[in-house]
Amino acid sequence: MADAAEALFGAKTIALPQGGPLYLQLKRWIEDAVRRGVIKPGDALPSERDLAARFDMSRVTVRKAVQHLVREGMLVQRHGSGTYVAPQPNRVEQSLSTLTSFAEDMARRGMEVHSVWLDRGVYYPSPLETMTLGLGASDNVARVSRLRISGETPLAIERAALSAALLPDPENIGTSLYKHLEKSGNRPVRAIQRIRAVSLEDEDAALLEVEPGVASLHIERISYLASGRVVEFTRSIYRGDTYDFVAELRLDTRGSH
Repeated sequence: MADAAEALFGAKTIALPQGGPLYLQLKRWIEDAVRRGVIKPGDALPSERDLAARFDMSRVTVRKAVQHLVREGMLVQRHGSGTYVAPQPNRVEQSLSTLTSFAEDMARRGMEVHSVWLDRGVYYPSPLETMTLGLGASDNVARVSRLRISGETPLAIERAALSAALLPDPENIGTSLYKHLEKSGNRPVRAIQRIRAVSLEDEDAALLEVEPGVASLHIERISYLASGRVVEFTRSIYRGDTYDFVAELRLDTRGSH
């Protein structure tokens, strides 16, 4: 504990980030210390008493900040031992400007990836699938659901729905859905994605090996063939502590003088 306290409190003056309740200020300060490597995975956090005394706040406030970080996976508590910095998974950056599959994206980074199949089969479509995919009254839908894993870390849950006319054999998909669709000339050429933050439900949290309620990224993708036909409707959940989505923005000079 002394080493952690020395690393964190070595500076003569320590200023908490301003704005919001005290527990959030302390939470952000600890997050910054971990991200800067001041305290590293496996290091013990100073005790509640030490933190409370250093920042002149109640132990209840300190405990609330620490509990938030435990739920988010940055800290881990060991009964009878203390609070430690949890192992931090490598973050993955994915461009929002290129249409690639998960497997292709990971291969381009030289990252080993594998999948655990959660579901793949042909079903009667839901009303949302019927509307989004433009299905007829007698059409079926192929559903493909996978847990995506890199190394030992689960990164994402992908749940894709496609017209069974375009994907009649979901059980034959290999590592890449897009490569499988390419064989029949049905690989999408463009897509629209919507991204929002959501709190993980119990089932998805268990699959991603994080606490329920932790923030994650929900990504809805609708992909199209060159003809304009919708080929894929995918809803994915990405761990918020492993994924960064990157977009390049350019100044729109149209109409400028």
